Amino acid sequence: MKAFLKFDFNILTKKLLEEKIASLGVKFSVTGFGEIEFLETIPEDKIEEITSVLNSYGIDIIENQKTVLVQKIKDTIVEMVFKEDAPNVKASVYLAEKLNHSYGYLSNLFSEVTYTSIENFIIIQKIEYAKQLIVNDKLSLTEIAFKLNYSSVAHLSTQFKNTTGITPSQFQRIILKRREIANTK
Repeated sequence: MKAFLKFDFNILTKKLLEEKIASLGVKFSVTGFGEIEFLETIPEDKIEEITSVLNSYGIDIIENQKTVLVQKIKDTIVEMVFKEDAPNVKASVYLAEKLNHSYGYLSNLFSEVTYTSIENFIIIQKIEYAKQLIVNDKLSLTEIAFKLNYSSVAHLSTQFKNTTGITPSQFQRIILKRREIANTK
């Protein structure tokens, strides 16, 4: 039997952090998405143990200030795109207000560190969310386009095809076919 799952990355990551770091006997607080504060001085050997445990889940501790800000940009974009009641504002305005830096500075820094643009990262995140919505929800492409603040289904379809190589409709058919095959087994 195959089951299709829907999950929230933010909740999943926060729960994982809470469980794993607490199991190491360290006092801490999750202060935001991708951000924790240790409430005590941590010995070097314990830091190595925490780093090792988190690395096994694909989580890295970031220390460089530029990298920290780029990670905050990524986290803010993910929050903006995947939020149920996503704000209907320009990404540039949202990022500048949320991170207290000019969008020009954030954009230049992001490109310098990641070798891609904020706009491209946003498109990739929107397409990932669109794929999740197609797989998990029974929304039409029109509803998905509206939910992701696209001006039209055509705009969503163009970006979807440019990113994945197939149209959203083709993706829907592939998912339906896979479900049919899974249900006949």
